[in-house]
Amino acid sequence: MKQETKWFEVEENESISACMEKMAKQGFQVVGRREEPLFAEIDGVPTPIRQMIQLKGTKDKEA
Repeated sequence: MKQETKWFEVEENESISACMEKMAKQGFQVVGRREEPLFAEIDGVPTPIRQMIQLKGTKDKEA
């Protein structure tokens, strides 16, 4: 049984639960999560502006 995997990014104005609902509509189930800070240079200093969140989903090809 081979599974398809795909990363879904939680958009800036989207909740994690809304992203999970979007994944479920496409037939994916959450199996992982990763986060990393997004920086911008303000006055020559790297400043964190938001947290980038991605959810990993798997889907059975036979389903």
